[in-house]
Amino acid sequence: MLYLDHAATTPVRPEVLEAMLPYLTDRFGNPSSHHTVGEAAASALADARARVADVLGVRASDVVFTSGGTEADNLAIKGLAIGALLRRRDPRRALGTPSALNTSSTAGMAEPPVHVITTAIEHEAVLASCDYLERVHGMAVTRLAVDATGTVSPDNLAAAIRPETAVVSIGYANNEVGTVQDVAALSAATAAARVPLHLDAVQAAGWLPLRGTGADALSIAGHKLGAPAGIGVLAVGSRLPLEPVLHGGGQERDRRSGTENVAGAVGLAVALERAEAERAEASARVGALRDRFARRVLSLVPTARLTGHPTRRLPGTASFTFAGTSGEAVLLELERRGVVTSSGSACAAGSDEPSHVLLACGIDPATAQTAVRFTFAHGHTADLDPVADAVAAAVAAVRSGA
Repeated sequence: MLYLDHAATTPVRPEVLEAMLPYLTDRFGNPSSHHTVGEAAASALADARARVADVLGVRASDVVFTSGGTEADNLAIKGLAIGALLRRRDPRRALGTPSALNTSSTAGMAEPPVHVITTAIEHEAVLASCDYLERVHGMAVTRLAVDATGTVSPDNLAAAIRPETAVVSIGYANNEVGTVQDVAALSAATAAARVPLHLDAVQAAGWLPLRGTGADALSIAGHKLGAPAGIGVLAVGSRLPLEPVLHGGGQERDRRSGTENVAGAVGLAVALERAEAERAEASARVGALRDRFARRVLSLVPTARLTGHPTRRLPGTASFTFAGTSGEAVLLELERRGVVTSSGSACAAGSDEPSHVLLACGIDPATAQTAVRFTFAHGHTADLDPVADAVAAAVAAVRSGA
């Protein structure tokens, strides 16, 4: 069986498991405990934090360990937006960070609602967080349109920013079609307006540079990199007014309460270091295999369409639509032929609705229902011609009703 759904999750790397194992057995302490067992755990956590910070090019104090990418996205968006709302009520809460919010100009007047910007193609964790802020806190949310390749226009972003914009949240690379955004231009637009930019880099980590993005906050998830599920990171400037969304013991410098997952943090640090060390070679190697695979699929299946940007895309992602078929039926036929993959985001699996990403790219609902996504491992080396042949056979079988 060939697993080609690495955008959903990846196996734990052996060296990651080896590094984690002591903190799951004899070094099991709570890092908040003031005894030798707890202090050993705290030391391991601090070391993992420093190693993650080094890869990301941030201060160790900027690294907040979370339970994964979903929590990191929630904390960034809700935390920065609600932090801005509270800052309005009490400007003394400000921590010296630049802000587009101006409370003095509206003294004695009804202020416009706090404003958040995202795009129409984001992961459900981002979109649902924005929906929550809109529904529960009465905030205004702008969801930027994208073009047919899934690309966000920096000019449209700049035009959407308002004086009351508290945060912009955009995916570095899309989880379904793999389109990579022009983060330099996007971050330039937010920096010019002095508005924090959150980049969801869950899919980008290991494939794209994480340093120098211009982001003020950045999310990653361990299980996309060869660490286990249940550990992630939000790297966020410690002077940004971030309101926690989990309350309790005040861990992670009062930004994320809950006993830290020391083993997970250690594993994430190792996985992130390895992925970064291998990134340039892996991106070139897998990207070349992906391009050959895409060309062969398009030649064997004339009605196939490659979705996302044709060149500015994640090296490990190839997503197609196969008009006149059912994506789910194609997936079943592929699995019969030994290939396991998906129709898109695992977080939306089971939904009967067409992909919101493909709809936002202008693909009609019927065609969007035919999508199949192939995502390859960082370490993939095998020729993909047999997989392309299996795709052609699977599509033919669905069309013939066999």
